[in-house]
Formats: sequence, C-alpha cells, structure tokens
Amino acid sequence: MHSSHLLLEEPIRMASILEPSKANFFPAMTKIVGTLGSKSRSVDVISGCLKAGMSVARFDFSLGDPEYHQETLENLKAAVKSTRKLCAVMLDTVGAELQVVNKSETAISLQADASVILTPDRGQEASSELLPINFDGLAKAVKQGDTIFIGQYLFTGSETTSVWLEVSEVKGDDVVCSIKNTATLAGSLFTLHASQIPIELPTLSDKDKEVISTWGVQNKIDFLSLSYTRHAEDVRQAREYLSKLGDLYQTQIFAKIENIEGLTHFDEILQEADGIILSRGNLGIDLPPEKVFLFQKAALYKCNMAGKPAVVTRVVDSMTDNLRPTRAEATDVANAVLDGTDAILLGAETLRGLYPVETISIVGKICAEAEKVFNQDLYFKKTVKYVGEPMTHLESIASSAVRAAIKVKASVIICFTSSGRAARLIAKYRPTMPVLSVVIPRLKTNQLKWSFTGAFEARQSLIVRGLFPMLADPRHPAESTSATNESVLKVALDHGKASGVIKSHDRVVVCQKVGDASVVKIIELED
Repeated sequence: MHSSHLLLEEPIRMASILEPSKANFFPAMTKIVGTLGSKSRSVDVISGCLKAGMSVARFDFSLGDPEYHQETLENLKAAVKSTRKLCAVMLDTVGAELQVVNKSETAISLQADASVILTPDRGQEASSELLPINFDGLAKAVKQGDTIFIGQYLFTGSETTSVWLEVSEVKGDDVVCSIKNTATLAGSLFTLHASQIPIELPTLSDKDKEVISTWGVQNKIDFLSLSYTRHAEDVRQAREYLSKLGDLYQTQIFAKIENIEGLTHFDEILQEADGIILSRGNLGIDLPPEKVFLFQKAALYKCNMAGKPAVVTRVVDSMTDNLRPTRAEATDVANAVLDGTDAILLGAETLRGLYPVETISIVGKICAEAEKVFNQDLYFKKTVKYVGEPMTHLESIASSAVRAAIKVKASVIICFTSSGRAARLIAKYRPTMPVLSVVIPRLKTNQLKWSFTGAFEARQSLIVRGLFPMLADPRHPAESTSATNESVLKVALDHGKASGVIKSHDRVVVCQKVGDASVVKIIELED
C-alpha cells in the first residue's frame, strides 16, 4: 500500500496511471455519507450502500415525515446486522429554509421576461403568475435588483428545473419579480434561495425541535447536521437544546455552512461546532463562481488544522441519472480529497438517484486514488508547525505515533481510547495507513441503573478520514496499571488480520495509556 504512494510533485510514468489499483479492505480512507430516501431505503439497497463504502446514513427532514424515516432506519439496522458494517446516523434539520408550496402539484411553467409574484398568502394556489411562500418577511428583506432562485432540485445546477428571478418591486407583503430563464417547476415543494440576503428565521425551527426531541431521542442520533448555521450562537443554542434530551448530550453537531453569513462567521462557528459541512449547492449561489474553490480550500485547511471533520457536498450530481460522473465531477471529488476533506456527502445522488450503490462505489474509488497521491509529508510538517510548541501531552503522543508509523512503514496504527479523542488526534495528522480505534466502553451509573458508554464514540469516528472503529469488550479498561492490555490488543490484531489489513511480519504501531503515562510502541508480528 505504501510503496505505491506517488507524489504529484514528482514526474509520474504516464503508463503507470493505467495500472489497475490493488484492492484494499477499506474501500477508501475518506468516508462517504449517503442520504437515504425513495431510491435507497430497502434493506437490499442499504446493504449494497454499506458494502460499497457508506459509513454514515443521513436522514433529511426537509422531505418525508418521522414515520417514513423510521421505516428507513429500521431497514438500515437490519442491513447493518446482515452486513456486519457499522453505520452512524445523521439527522439533517430543515432550518431557515424558504419554501414555495404547490398544493395541487401541477407543473408550473415560467417564461423568460415574464413576471411572477411571490406572496406570503399560503391560501393561494401556485401558478405561473403567483407563488405562495412559507415566510412573511421576504418583502422586508429584499429590494429592487436582488436575485432569487427557486426550484425543486434547486442546487443541482440543472437549469431546466430551477428559475432565476430578479426583484422588480415590493408591493406590501408581495414581491414582484421578473423571470430570467424559462423553466418548469414540478412537484409539491420548491426551495427558494435569496442570494446574499440575511433571512430572519431561527436556525432550529419548532418543527426541527419536535423532530429532534422525538425521532432524534428515540434513535440516539450520532450527528445533528445544523442547516443554515450563520453564527456561533446557533451552535451554542443547539447544543444547549441537545444537552437536555437524555443521551443526545453526546450527539455531535456539524454546522452546515450554506450562505455568506455562515462564511463571514466561519472561524467562530468552527470553534463551537464538532465538524463542518460545506453546503456547496447553496454557497454556489451566494458566492461568485470564481470564488467557490477558494472558500473550499480555505475552509478545509482551517478544519484540518483544528482537527475537526470537514464534509463536502454536491460532488456527482449527474450520477442522479447517469452511471458515470462527468470528467469535471470526477476531478472535483479527487480535488476535495487533496484539499483535505474527511468525507463526501451524497444527497440527491443516493436519495432519489437511479444508481445509489454504484455512485458510492465510484466516489470511493476516486477517493482511494486521490489518497495515493496525497502529500502526507508536507501535510504533517504543516500541521506540526501550525500546532506550535510546546505541544500538549496528547498532541505530542499523536504526532509521534504517526511519525513512527510512517518511518517503520507500519500497516496500521492501533489506538485504545474511551472518549475517542486520542484516535481523532492521530487521524488529524493524516497517516497513510488506517487507524484502528479500539473504543473501550466505560461503565457509568445514574444511581438507578448501570450503562456502558462507547457506542456513540465508535460511530462518531465513522465520519473521520482514516479512522476505523471497533468496540472492545467492556471488561478491558482503556487504561491499565501495567501493560495488561495484551488481551484486548490481541483482539484488535486478530480483527486486523481477519479483515486483511494486517499480515504476518507487518509492523504495527500501538498507542495506549499505561497508568498515568501514554505509550507508543512498535510491534513486529510473527507468523
């Protein structure tokens, strides 16, 4: 695996590009988040998605009710059981999403150069002259000349299903717009995006809170994707809300950066959130096209240095209807990996796309190829320099473990952890080999009953690049008075051997706590 590590900065023999890639047990180090929906909710298809490399399932509450999503989740549990592949659950909120309601569901044709009125009067029928919206304050927020986009799959860039409007005038609560392109809107609900305009709607709506406190609590969600995060305060409020809901105090919050407001407050949001989702569809509308790449590179760099997972969306839109991505999309996935993304999020491609399993498989293959030419050496030096000196105890151990693993060409790094923090820190330095994070459950009590923690921590590493969790037997402590972790280490090594990550005569780097000290050791395996 490591001998085939190429560097783009050095001349590559062109013919070597055509050599088939060796199959690894882990399809890629980069993780894939799949959105489950109409075309991807049967046990069979979900099983296919898990085998192809999906490690986080996203449930988008902009579409479908809790009962619908519960059915899908039960199928996911059955698929996890049959494939024996762990999968985390992400709940995606609706947030401050503006919507056009088309109760009759008849297709609406809009002609270029004609006019259309946007009205907050939801009692009206949607037509090519009038579109009712779910927000009373649009007339106060916009002015003449502002840009508004509307469409069912608004952000796929497919211009026949989305329309571009320019505000001509504001009449009371109504907004009169001129239509810039001919389009047909089909379906019952369209998204509306007012470009670069602050919208005074709460980030966690009442509907979101209801879903989180019922569906979210019942299913102990691992991640909350906080749509339309605009300020650090949004994350703080969401965290405060989760902290009162039983087990959800452990749920990680991923801030979804979707507009100029989120971009402007990015640094403060990153400090508060557990991870970031770059919602490139919406951002692609708010930002001039020539600035999109710059935001992606800058945001991913900041996430990498903070050691917080970053997720990139909207990569292979064309695979919603096609078996192959476009050249631009294939290059885009690889560039996201080279820029430092932890995970790729698939939306429409798996939700309603015709080829959910194939899409995950192809994206995984592209990620794996890009990882081979990722300049780890440069990245490592950059990260160490950014962290500075003196390093914290944990940071020093993590970076030493990665350095040792690379120097001895280890096939895997094994890290014993109970909170998951040590393993995430190791992954932050982007080792070229997988990190097996052995999560040791901890026993806790609320005076009424005993329970084990650890499952959340294990599943939450399923979104971190290069980190692969396994739950240890709770009888093994993560910290030991002497080096008695041999039995649990043996379990981890056996797991590695069974999965083909470790072979005899391989070297393995182990990171564990012994008493008060953290120890990094190198093991060479016998036959």
